[in-house]
Amino acid sequence: MATPVIMPKQGQSVESCIIAKWHKKKGDAVAEGDMLFTYETDKATFDEEAKVSGTLIDVFFEEGDDVPCLLNVCVIGNEGESTAEFRPDTADEAAETAEDAPTQAEVVAAPVVTENRSGDAKISPRAKGLAARIGVDPMQAAPTGPNGRIIERDVQALADSGKGFLSAAKEGALPGMVGTGLGGRVRVEDLTIAPAAQTAPAAPVAEVEEVPISNIRKVIAKSMHASLSNMAQLTLNSSFDAAEIMAYRAKVKANAEKMELANITLNDILLYAVSRILKNHRDLNAHFTGDAMRYFNVVNLGVAVDTPRGLMVPTIFGADKLSLNEIAVKSKELASQCQSGTISPDLLSGGSFTVTNLGSMGIESFTPVINPPQTGILGVDTITTGVKVVNGEMKPYQKMGLSLTFDHRAVDGAPAARFLKELCASLENFSILLAK
Repeated sequence: MATPVIMPKQGQSVESCIIAKWHKKKGDAVAEGDMLFTYETDKATFDEEAKVSGTLIDVFFEEGDDVPCLLNVCVIGNEGESTAEFRPDTADEAAETAEDAPTQAEVVAAPVVTENRSGDAKISPRAKGLAARIGVDPMQAAPTGPNGRIIERDVQALADSGKGFLSAAKEGALPGMVGTGLGGRVRVEDLTIAPAAQTAPAAPVAEVEEVPISNIRKVIAKSMHASLSNMAQLTLNSSFDAAEIMAYRAKVKANAEKMELANITLNDILLYAVSRILKNHRDLNAHFTGDAMRYFNVVNLGVAVDTPRGLMVPTIFGADKLSLNEIAVKSKELASQCQSGTISPDLLSGGSFTVTNLGSMGIESFTPVINPPQTGILGVDTITTGVKVVNGEMKPYQKMGLSLTFDHRAVDGAPAARFLKELCASLENFSILLAK
């Protein structure tokens, strides 16, 4: 019995996902638990596993396609079974179903426009994806889709004609080349390796490599640009004597196994202190909407996490209600999920304030960028050796730097400085903060 595989819905705010990689191809045998494809939201990457065993008898989308959530992506069943009832009901699919597909002769004879078309010409997502993969300008294709839309077969026809390629390396490809993509389609790899019979001169080795940026990187870029463009950001730098939190952390580490505690780090101690002190400074535990301030009665603490896919900021919801040990456990769970790409998008939003730590990389001071619409972000710096006067004598001590960036539209300099001052004092007297 044929079983469709849908695009999962990851989080309430996610409407579609991009297929990043297929791990199986049409016709492959599939066992329950096998990885079928990898897909991306705008914040994370996930793997979809097969729920049944059989054969991958149909695939409706290719790598790079943006697929609406809950739409059928492929079908697992027995060879020869019909998949017509499972095909996605979209304009693109209707235009490109097997019943309507042109013959090979029609494709070869399809007209190709050699002059550039208007930049606002309509083009399907699948056509865009194919054009990007094989390196042609889709605006030079003759549209045959509904309402003058450029669809996938138009881009393929352009490539088969040998015209419209964006680089000299790809212009050398011969029409009729054997493709290794889905359905025998020509991919970039096919075009960059010239067949032995080709008479054109070999293309020079490129000195640069152009790699399309990931969906996650696009979101980070857009968010950071909007943050700096739309906010009046100002950074205050301060430091505190880290002797007490270092001594406390050493005690906890020595007794962690006996007391069944998590691995409580200095960063966890910082998160705990911020979650308590922030309640006394509501302008920094808020969102600025432009027309109003949205104040939070709890501290939903964002924690910046470095991952292979880029920066992610998961949220510890209600951090002010959690113990230090609970914060340590939660922060590590979220970081692990971010790094493995399994975190729910719902955990990557809703923060009221963010903490980002570059101290482990030896950074002594930096200017963190606010995660809008939050009004502040705290940067944690490395520990260095400072000198202070004690009983008239110069004494060395271990100091940790803090960098607070705040939105001056929502918060004035003095209130921001008071938050930083109280936070530093609390960290220098951490045992007293724990007693509250």
